[in-house]
Amino acid sequence: MKVAVVGGGISGLAAALRIRERAPAGTAVTVYEQAPWLGGKLRTGTVAGSTVELGAEAFLVRDTTGGDSAAMSLARRVGLGDDLVHPAVQRAGLAHGGRLVPLPGGTLVGVPSDLESVKAVAEPAADLDTDEGRPLLGPDDDVAVGALVRRRLGDEVVDRLVDPMLGGVYAGRADELSLAATMPGLAAAARTEHTLTGAVKAALAAAPRPPGTPVFATVQGGLSRLVRAVAAATDARIRLGTAVRELRRVAKGWELLAGTERVHADAVVLAVPARHAARLLHTEAVVDYASVALVTLALPGARLPALSGFLVPAEEGTLMKAATFFTTKWAHLTRPDGVAIVRGSVGRYGEEPLLHRSDTDLAAHVHRELSTLVGAALPPPVGTHVRRWGGSLPQYAPGHLDRVAEARGALPPTLALAGAGYDGVGIPACVRSGEAAADQVLKGLSP
Repeated sequence: MKVAVVGGGISGLAAALRIRERAPAGTAVTVYEQAPWLGGKLRTGTVAGSTVELGAEAFLVRDTTGGDSAAMSLARRVGLGDDLVHPAVQRAGLAHGGRLVPLPGGTLVGVPSDLESVKAVAEPAADLDTDEGRPLLGPDDDVAVGALVRRRLGDEVVDRLVDPMLGGVYAGRADELSLAATMPGLAAAARTEHTLTGAVKAALAAAPRPPGTPVFATVQGGLSRLVRAVAAATDARIRLGTAVRELRRVAKGWELLAGTERVHADAVVLAVPARHAARLLHTEAVVDYASVALVTLALPGARLPALSGFLVPAEEGTLMKAATFFTTKWAHLTRPDGVAIVRGSVGRYGEEPLLHRSDTDLAAHVHRELSTLVGAALPPPVGTHVRRWGGSLPQYAPGHLDRVAEARGALPPTLALAGAGYDGVGIPACVRSGEAAADQVLKGLSP
């Protein structure tokens, strides 16, 4: 059998590895990637001699059941279990009134279970979250996160907590993102609980985390090591710089136009952005995307707060929406010469014109905003790097899960969709998506 995996990001590589692990001996797997490198948004580089992530930085350690996340499991399967490291500093900050304050704890993506815990930065409308004698959501309902939280806790909780949290992950807006797709645990609890604070408590209780358990992990030496290790374990034929421009069903499988060559496959996994998949399938895309820029600065002798980083509400009026203090957050990145590595994230959904500035202008703007928020003039950088990720973060509008189910339901059993455009933006979600797509096509190939 021949299986084609279109897309060499972590979703496609996870699919290829799963096929190698579960397909009959002799199954040929080919991965087609239009870029000259594998990994998609997992890409490690260097700035001023420091190893830094130019895309995704880390992954969740645990899944919703309390076990290893799919990314942790994948790293261990490819021999990187002993090279996983966790943040030295997990406490994050929040920009509030032009300065940094501690990000309130005990929330679920910014939605509090205890209203007192967030009053330092937002005043909840406590009189709105009353028991009306029925669950917050019906069995099949989906709403925008912002709509539900505004209705139950008021505007400040959304604008100062929930929106920056979702903006940091999705570069999106709480008022436009699906509750079921971005916060499935809270959506499930809202179908039984009568108050939002009760739903948050139920969702947190359903996914407990023992005290002291790290939330995130990364790979010593960078996430590109994970990409290389998974690619090697697939034993697949890797075709870099090869875009798949056409996909056609034929009598016995599929015909692909890969570069300038027409090739045959018995099954296909499309692990590419949803818009690209829609073009190949001649259908409508199920999701839109936001663009971001990541600006990394190497700052000699900079004194930074003891924080892993911070989030910025849109109402603060800054270009940045988040920042990470790499050399504070990760002990293995601390430099003996005192150079601090900081990365600012720029761009929310609908703000693409702001990203048209030059690299020099973006870096200077981020440097000024960092100085303002940390309350001290930061030294000029000795190294900078600007990485633009155009159309990289999917925006899950309400009803997203239904649209994805409908799109997948229309496909034959030997064709599967995988990736962040469908199943979640985090690395574990992408790994699960790729593995599920591999299982589907292998089932479709079974006699």
